[in-house]
Amino acid sequence: MANNVEISLISILLICITAAAHERKSFSNGFSALSQVNGDGICKTLVETQGYKCEEHTVITNDGYILSLQRIPTGRSGKKADKPPVLLQHGLLCKFNSYTIFQDAVVWMLNSPEESLGFILADNGFDVWLVNGRGTKYSTGHTSLTPNDAAYWEWTWDELAGYDLPASVEYVFNHTGQKLHYAGHSQGTLVALVNLSQGKLLNMLRSAALLSPIAHMNHVASQITKLAAQLFLANDVYWLGLREFIPYSRELTKRVDGICSTLKLSCGDIISLITGPNCCVNASRVHLFFQHELHPTSTKNMIHLSQMIRTGQIAKYDYRFLNTLHYRQMVPPTYDMTKIPKDFPLFISYGGKDYLSDVQDVKVLLNDLSNHDATNLVVLYKDEYAHLDFVAALDAKQVVYDPMIAFYNNL
Repeated sequence: MANNVEISLISILLICITAAAHERKSFSNGFSALSQVNGDGICKTLVETQGYKCEEHTVITNDGYILSLQRIPTGRSGKKADKPPVLLQHGLLCKFNSYTIFQDAVVWMLNSPEESLGFILADNGFDVWLVNGRGTKYSTGHTSLTPNDAAYWEWTWDELAGYDLPASVEYVFNHTGQKLHYAGHSQGTLVALVNLSQGKLLNMLRSAALLSPIAHMNHVASQITKLAAQLFLANDVYWLGLREFIPYSRELTKRVDGICSTLKLSCGDIISLITGPNCCVNASRVHLFFQHELHPTSTKNMIHLSQMIRTGQIAKYDYRFLNTLHYRQMVPPTYDMTKIPKDFPLFISYGGKDYLSDVQDVKVLLNDLSNHDATNLVVLYKDEYAHLDFVAALDAKQVVYDPMIAFYNNL
């Protein structure tokens, strides 16, 4: 049974989403391109300032979304990459009040160059490519829609798997002429697993590193996340007409702080309530990077994730009475992780304190992979790590990234 604190936090979240939708300022349909022209894109603001060369790229998905990619082709020494390309895919995370959880490619460069995966890979000779998923700050473009159109937000992680990831992988493959390694975090692992389970992208990928893997979600340990899924909070938001899920707005900071104060709640604790107690993240540095940013997702995507938590299945979006129109069957098709080719190289790392990629759920995934070739499966468990530690921990290089790079180098 949920306690009053969890119910109160969910109520605050719903207030934030509803109010932020009314305070939303219009996006430009060409934001990604304008950012590059005006010099405020990721390359100019985060990569080149650290002494690395950087290229801005754009890819258009088959359903019209314009994605921003960044390439780091050399290490800080200036030496050109002599190892295969690596595509880094961020997960689904968000920002709440003045406390931050992240959502775009910046997550791979949060810490210093010695501590951030994007820079570490470049300094180890890899050709690094960073993806910004649809709807994030640097990927708001579309060939015919704007983020102010409800239709722009009619997608879930299924479209990310079916359109965004294939478009990004194919672009890097064609641009470099090489098969690439893949590294994903959180939702970035789900979209890869879905493709692999269908035998897709195998001709363009060398391997996949999955950090905090999201697949089975029946044992999510975050009580606030589980309660929101059970109450179908995102579904209510959707039917209120809010297609863009905005959990944060700067204008709401003082309002929410006041609510938390009145309820005698520590709203800063919401990060730990959702992700688990991250052991090794420099919270002040994270806050410095993101205190002025807004990172939405689609409400429909939140509904889809809620369905996964409620049913314990990895399945397509459940349209309920309309499933026969979409799928020609009464229930949505499921994805079978046992179908992942047993000879495809996988590196999987998960943490004992992770509330979203729960240990029990990861074990179900590993059981799906029980017939995988032992020489092509590396599993790294870190008891003290929670969800954000895999992308922002100060010791992640030694704990996770060095073993992952060794895995890449051995292929």
